[in-house]
Amino acid sequence: MPVLWSCVWRSFIFGASLRLISDVVQFANPKILGLIISFAASDEPLWKGILYAFTMFLVAALMTFTNTAQFGRFFVLGQHVKTILTSAIYRKALRISNSARKNKTVGEIVNLMSNDAQKFQELVMFVNMLWSAPISIVLAIYFLYQELGVAVFAGVAVMLSLIPLNTYIVNRARTLQVKQMKNKDERVKMMNEILSGMKVLKLYAWEESFEQQIRNIRNKEVNTLKKSAYLNACSQFIWNCAPFMVSCLTFATYVLIDEKNVLTPSKAFVSLALLNLLRMPMSMLPNVINQLVQTWVSVNRINSFLNAQDLEPYVTHHESSVGPITVENGTFTWGEEPTLRNINMKVAKNSLTAVVGAVGAGKSSLISALLGEMDKISGSVNSWGSMAYDKVIEACALKPDFKMLDYGDQTEIGEKGINLSGGQKQRISLARAVYADADVYLLDDPLSAVDSHVGKHIFDQLIGPNGLLKDKTRLLVTHGITYLPQTDNMYVLKDGEVSETGTYQELLEKKGAFAEFITQHITEEIEDEDELDELQEQLANTPIAKEITRTISRQRSRLSESGSIGSQNGLDRTESRESLRSNGMKRKPSMSIRKMSVGRSSNKGKEPGEEPPSKGKLTTVEKEEKGNVKWDVYWYYLGAIGIAFIVGTILFSIGFQVFGIATNVWLGMWSEDPNMVVDGKVDAALRDMYLGVYGALGIGQALSILSSSLIFTKGTMFAATKLHNFMLKNVLRLPMAFFDTTPSGRILSRFSNDIIGIDLRLPMTFTVFFQNTFRVIGTMLVICFTTPLFTAVIIPLLAIYIFIQRYYVATSRQLRRIESVSKSPIYSHFGETVTGTHVIRAYGQVARFTEISENKVDLNQKTMYPSNSSSLWLTVRLETIGNLIILFAALFAVLGKDLNPALVGLSVSYSMNITNTLNFLVRMISDVETTIVSVERIKEYGEMETEADWDIPNKKPAETWPENGQLDFKNFSVKYRAGLDLVLKGISFHIKGGEKVGIVGRTGAGKSSLTLGLFRIIEAAHGQILIDNKDIADIGLHDLRSRLTIIPQDAVLFSGSLRMNLDPFDKYSDKDVWNSLELAHLKEFTKGLSGGLSHIVSEGGDNMSVGQRQLVCLARALLRKTKILILDEATAAIDLETDDLIQKTIRTAFADCTVLTIAHRLNTIIDSDRVLVLDQGKIAEFNTPKVLLDDKTSIFYGMCKDAGIV
Repeated sequence: MPVLWSCVWRSFIFGASLRLISDVVQFANPKILGLIISFAASDEPLWKGILYAFTMFLVAALMTFTNTAQFGRFFVLGQHVKTILTSAIYRKALRISNSARKNKTVGEIVNLMSNDAQKFQELVMFVNMLWSAPISIVLAIYFLYQELGVAVFAGVAVMLSLIPLNTYIVNRARTLQVKQMKNKDERVKMMNEILSGMKVLKLYAWEESFEQQIRNIRNKEVNTLKKSAYLNACSQFIWNCAPFMVSCLTFATYVLIDEKNVLTPSKAFVSLALLNLLRMPMSMLPNVINQLVQTWVSVNRINSFLNAQDLEPYVTHHESSVGPITVENGTFTWGEEPTLRNINMKVAKNSLTAVVGAVGAGKSSLISALLGEMDKISGSVNSWGSMAYDKVIEACALKPDFKMLDYGDQTEIGEKGINLSGGQKQRISLARAVYADADVYLLDDPLSAVDSHVGKHIFDQLIGPNGLLKDKTRLLVTHGITYLPQTDNMYVLKDGEVSETGTYQELLEKKGAFAEFITQHITEEIEDEDELDELQEQLANTPIAKEITRTISRQRSRLSESGSIGSQNGLDRTESRESLRSNGMKRKPSMSIRKMSVGRSSNKGKEPGEEPPSKGKLTTVEKEEKGNVKWDVYWYYLGAIGIAFIVGTILFSIGFQVFGIATNVWLGMWSEDPNMVVDGKVDAALRDMYLGVYGALGIGQALSILSSSLIFTKGTMFAATKLHNFMLKNVLRLPMAFFDTTPSGRILSRFSNDIIGIDLRLPMTFTVFFQNTFRVIGTMLVICFTTPLFTAVIIPLLAIYIFIQRYYVATSRQLRRIESVSKSPIYSHFGETVTGTHVIRAYGQVARFTEISENKVDLNQKTMYPSNSSSLWLTVRLETIGNLIILFAALFAVLGKDLNPALVGLSVSYSMNITNTLNFLVRMISDVETTIVSVERIKEYGEMETEADWDIPNKKPAETWPENGQLDFKNFSVKYRAGLDLVLKGISFHIKGGEKVGIVGRTGAGKSSLTLGLFRIIEAAHGQILIDNKDIADIGLHDLRSRLTIIPQDAVLFSGSLRMNLDPFDKYSDKDVWNSLELAHLKEFTKGLSGGLSHIVSEGGDNMSVGQRQLVCLARALLRKTKILILDEATAAIDLETDDLIQKTIRTAFADCTVLTIAHRLNTIIDSDRVLVLDQGKIAEFNTPKVLLDDKTSIFYGMCKDAGIV
């Protein structure tokens, strides 16, 4: 806070000075009102009355000037404060330490920027009330004392007695605010995870479970909101009653303490005018204190984030003769136990150094430690020369991809690279690293998940001794042993420590951890005798030759025993291996890249009337409504509240106004009653009657406002729940194409900002709108009734007022919409930044990303400034109309000398309040229009066209369907979205139940599209798919998707218990869950966790390794155990060890199921009964592996040949 104050204090002091002038000047008009009432009862010359009227007008005009200038100053100040905080939060997010970051989810950090910083801006507008309101209250009491003497202290006592009550309300509000923000954070975080994992939810048919989880959090949030709203209604009741209670008690005390005290029109209406001036600061003060409390919660949240521990820059950059990378006695952690211990490492300049080790040994952590991304416990790290880093580089051959993309390298990449396959993302990532032209390259397992030929290409052309980076220092983490002989030095990691170091030859001679690693690799990974021959030859003259020979002999006998596995479709599985050997094929990993969701944009394959996508663009532009908000949006919101609630609110609001006018009219009659004083004595009975009725009318007024607030609160909370659930339900049912083309930040904005709109802003705006509408009508009726001549003036003034109001609202509405649309990109960019901080830091791009963020914030500020300027433009004009009403009301009262003083007092005192009321009314009309945009945006998402029905009751398949798992594709064609080409073009084939089919094809052949079509993630353009002779287009999506199982390429986990991640519907027993974990090789791991099945998985599964996450996906599949299993490149991103575990489990657990495997490593489909080869969306080949390999002209044989394994 002190830092923030030092940035803005000059502007604040200037604005506060203007506020002080306005506060003092406002007390001139009640004094002038007293003079006008006295003038009406006297014989003073007319010019005096006219002078009083014009003086009143000039005082009001001066107040207009100072208030407008002050508001303008503080709005700009608010913008500055928000910008400062937004920038500070963004910069902090780029340097926060890992241990501190663990306690903050992406959703929570984005909330700091979107909501907490916004609260500061809102508070700045009214923070002056904290000192201004007490000054106004003191001045009002002083002038009231001059009118009513000591009687005023009775009113002061009432105000003082309300302070403890207000303190309780404020404390309770603070508690509820903290609770509500916590619930909101939890909901937004969960929604963020759902949007990130939407594809997985759809594939597993899990939407309903997660919808219920969001609803449960929302219910907690709404319950807290209800308590806050009822508390606010009570607060409104107290502070609306307070001015009347003060005036009633003051007048009662005045007339009762001394019989000589008689209430005259001058005393009554001047006191009333002063009490009205007291009303604003008294009613605003609790609101401002409440807002201060809410902002203080935000202060603590922002402080907690900004004061969190920074990433300690422990990497030094001194030039050293030892080499570009040196680590001495380094111990590093991710925030809990040490992950790496006693690391000593020296990497020579321009050398190629390999880091090897088993899964979980700490290889990736070592790369992070060298980049300064971990927390250092002890030791030192020195690196000199610029660094480039790439997480998992797979390939750099980008030319074919640019040819596939419609606009080459100008094609827009969607959020999180949504329109690129995993392989393409990483080839682009590699190109980025090479362009960085660094001195040191840290390569984290770039060869684990690529085709052999791509791996060879990367190594030879880029990483190896003759590659593009041969004159650079390279540290290579790898699982593959093929390239190790070409490295200059090696480090072997085991359990977070360096167990061995040396050259390839030296490590073999040591017969230590590295020799064990090779033995394990042979036993678990190699299933091809030619590869065994090659390894035996390679290691023949090494010290471990004898051990290797024994291991290879055991592996050969194991392979020959497995030859007795039963054959299917006339092809023995061993026979397929024999055909591999006869073709000279060596078992090496094979990879095929997933079909992208962006196709070419020629007109082939398009439906008539389809529009092509805009050039190079994937992300859709956010829809921005124009013109008036349609009436059906208002009816929609009012309908959500409920007609009974609306009617009740309106009736009680009218009642509040009627009782208010009645009290003032009654006060006028009381002060003018000639029978009050008879023979110099006050008629006590008459006085008590007037006082009693005055009090009763005040009670009626208080009960009306309380009833109105409570009824409207109940209705708006009902609407808030209904609208949120309506949008949530529809968003979860939208087709996948929507999520591919809409940034998650934009959708999250609807679930955060727009939901806040209907939770808080809209109810408050409508409440004030109703109150001010009836107040304006009441004021006009009173003035016209007391001075009928005023009617002639009110008509032209009303015409001008309506013109200004319409002109302003149209402009303001559109400016607010533009501002709303410019806000989403700030949060989208911030969300992506928080997710990718390590990459931004590694490339030294912190300054560039900060500048991008600040440019987006600047654009948003540029749209807010005109919006504020238009508001000030409105204020000047409206207050001028209000000032003219004061002038004419006073002038007509002066000119109509036959008017009695009570009516003059009533007319002029009401006109004095009109300025604020008119101003508030137009602002509320504008605010209702701009805030109702939240409903418009929620309604838009709630009414979007959804995918097909989840359940069709009259077409439900049998419980046992599919019994055989037979698949028939008949002339099946599909496209990703309207406007794109067909990605599968009229394919037809038949798969028998229980058959194992491998699906291969080059990038863009349509392999993943076939899977998405089978799950109806994308619907057929033509043709049909039959499962056990049932057309899948005829049944509900959930009936289809729940009977299929997929292990997808990306292992997506959600925050929550491990059990919830396996079985979100709680359909299976704990025994079933443990069995699935055992089969997935995760039972021991889970038993070792403190919570077991209740172990909390962090956001995105960050507290589990990539391999473990993939095994959780396998456990999901084992738990569902459906008749059809699809593996969509399920092992593309994991190490060979985990891949081997998955393949073995699938062979045994799914022996009687139909298994479709989209091939990544060729060894995974060589055992298949048949191989389906796709090429450019058509079936090129479909036969047994033996037949395809025997045909030297086949594409399949060509792929094997390209991989260098034929």
